[in-house]
Amino acid sequence: MKTPAAGRLRGLARWRRALAVTLLGVVAAVAAQAADLPSFAQTRAAHPLSDFQLLDRRGELLQTLRVDPSRRVLAWVPLDQMSPSLLRAMLVSEDQHFYEHSGVDWSAVAASAWANLWNTRTRGASTVTMQLAGLLDQDLARRGGRSVTQKLGQAWVAARLEKRWTKAQILEAYLNRVPLRGELVGVPAAAQALFGKRPSGLDARESALLAAMLRGPNAASETLATRACGVLRAMGQGCDGLVDEVGAVLRRKALSVADAPQWAPHYARLALRADGPPTQRSTLDATWQRVAVLSLRRHLAELSGRQVEDGAVLVLDNASGEIRVWVGSSGSQLSDAAQVDHVLARRQPGSTLKPFLYELAIERRLITAASLLDDSPAQIATGAGMYLPQNYDKQYRGWISARASLGNSLNVPAVRLALMLTPEAVFERLNALGLQLPETGGFYGPSLALGSADVTLLALTNAYRALANGGRYAEVSAPRSDARQQAGTLPVESRRVADPKASFIVGDILADNNARALTFGLSSALALPFPASVKTGTSKDMRDNWCIGWTSRFTVGVWVGNSSGEAMHQVSGVSGAAPVWREIMLALHAGGVPPAIRPPAGVVPRDTRFEGSQEPVRREWFVAGTEQAVIQSAGTSVALSNPIDGAIYALDPDIPPEAQRLRFTHEGRLERGALAAWRLDGRVIGRGAIWDWLPMPGRHELALLDAGGRVLQEVRFEVRGAGLKQALLPKGDSRPPIPQVNRSKAQFVAAPWRPGG
Repeated sequence: MKTPAAGRLRGLARWRRALAVTLLGVVAAVAAQAADLPSFAQTRAAHPLSDFQLLDRRGELLQTLRVDPSRRVLAWVPLDQMSPSLLRAMLVSEDQHFYEHSGVDWSAVAASAWANLWNTRTRGASTVTMQLAGLLDQDLARRGGRSVTQKLGQAWVAARLEKRWTKAQILEAYLNRVPLRGELVGVPAAAQALFGKRPSGLDARESALLAAMLRGPNAASETLATRACGVLRAMGQGCDGLVDEVGAVLRRKALSVADAPQWAPHYARLALRADGPPTQRSTLDATWQRVAVLSLRRHLAELSGRQVEDGAVLVLDNASGEIRVWVGSSGSQLSDAAQVDHVLARRQPGSTLKPFLYELAIERRLITAASLLDDSPAQIATGAGMYLPQNYDKQYRGWISARASLGNSLNVPAVRLALMLTPEAVFERLNALGLQLPETGGFYGPSLALGSADVTLLALTNAYRALANGGRYAEVSAPRSDARQQAGTLPVESRRVADPKASFIVGDILADNNARALTFGLSSALALPFPASVKTGTSKDMRDNWCIGWTSRFTVGVWVGNSSGEAMHQVSGVSGAAPVWREIMLALHAGGVPPAIRPPAGVVPRDTRFEGSQEPVRREWFVAGTEQAVIQSAGTSVALSNPIDGAIYALDPDIPPEAQRLRFTHEGRLERGALAAWRLDGRVIGRGAIWDWLPMPGRHELALLDAGGRVLQEVRFEVRGAGLKQALLPKGDSRPPIPQVNRSKAQFVAAPWRPGG
């Protein structure tokens, strides 16, 4: 007869046999795994970091950057660099008999088992070594939670660890691998994020808080404060104010160690490979990188009252194309867009495109450096209307040499030069130099000469590097850490884009301090104590400042402006970007004066004088076959400024006709102080730079004459008014009467006119 007691006994026996089989299986599996346990050296070498380090070309630490967003694990810290207070707090909290047991604290196991029998909550019996076993083998950490099988597995592996590792190695690995609060793994990461310290600087209260997190990393602040207080009391410390202190620590933003290098964050994002080693070398130079960062920040701080907060700096090695300096932003203290990499942001380059126009024109033998260009008011018809380019200072110099025109960054001669070359040819050359303009030459039109397209500092600086290298263009060495690249075994292919002779002549112009004296003076930031070619640029409405130039060794590009696109207040290229460019150039060549760039074959010097003493006698460089000893005078440089060709004017009906005047004006001067003459409809009506004419309705032809009666310029315009009769028209003119229109007041304003308009 089967009794209930007999059934329970048989069930208990089956349960014991199943448990025995399970335990034997666990022990066998763990024993097999224990044989594959890594050594201490292997564990340390395989430490999975979330933050990688960028080194400069000589191995100096430049930047630490997080590459794993899911967790925060910092570099391994040796035990002798851990705070004594931390070591004591950890052992008080987790393993008071750490130095006495062999992996398992049997007295703690017995106490835990007895307490569990009576349903009493205890600290548990897991030693530091057992916890480390779970950290090294994720299967032991996951299998069954806090189950018996997990405990047995951890105990077995812990015993093996104790035989193979020293106590110091076990404790060191545990402190570097143990999960703490949230994403923080290891004491180094927790010490930095929570306290802004290294592990060696933790005090007793901070150590107690970290120890309290071991049992419940994400527990509430009150719970952590209670546990930390227990640890402190065990260490003989007080707990006054601990609750508020713990709450403040957990609420504040993650901290970083104050002396952690943060010199190249934007470059590090591009260069550090997540699949590479945690420490990677770059082509940057730490000394020059720091100089550039500090110079940019200091100068922008000095301009703080002029609505400017962003900037970028790039330094390229001319020969190799390697990046020596990459500063993408002025930093969070000055900028609201510190995360934007302005080395790669597209902005309008202003006058920094002009050297490429002059190089192309000299290359095609359209001009020489001594050729006279017309700097007078220009009226250029475009599909969108009349384009009237103006110089930066609203002044005109008349006929001026190409050297002085480029040196002083005059706009009108550059636009005329672009029209001579055609916008399509300019566009093709700029793209061949790597600027990657997104539209077409026709889209930009003549304004491309003044920098109406958007380019990056990286592309523009590298295009200037092509001029420095005699017209040979090559891609910049990619911002990545590559051992072969550092060793110079990766060749950078170059191709001939521009003529070496024309490139040299343009470089010589940009290095001529006398050539830019009219605009910049003789003592500007562009004048260096050694040969350096340089060009500034300012985009429309002062939104962007540029200064880019080169020596025989390096090309340096600087941009200053606002990431938002807001205009700066009275900040030009020479006052915004040039001082930073100067400081960096001086730092780059602090070890010695760079050699001058030697003229290539096919470039010849010639003493040149200008008829009429328009410019002083000088030694000029020419492409062989284009040299001139005497530059003949280009004559007058007088040009009409009002009216413009095709303009329509209307008389004001509220003002008596005899009280209204149309003002004729011209820019420039005739030689020897002569006065230009105004000829209207075949009759000379006056002389001088200004002539006020009583307007008569009808269509008129106005000619500007020099002292000898030669026509300098001729335009056609129309005046409209009420009451014009057919009889007033010239004989044979079959045009219909001009309708009555409103009349403007005193000073007429020109408007574009087209046939049939």
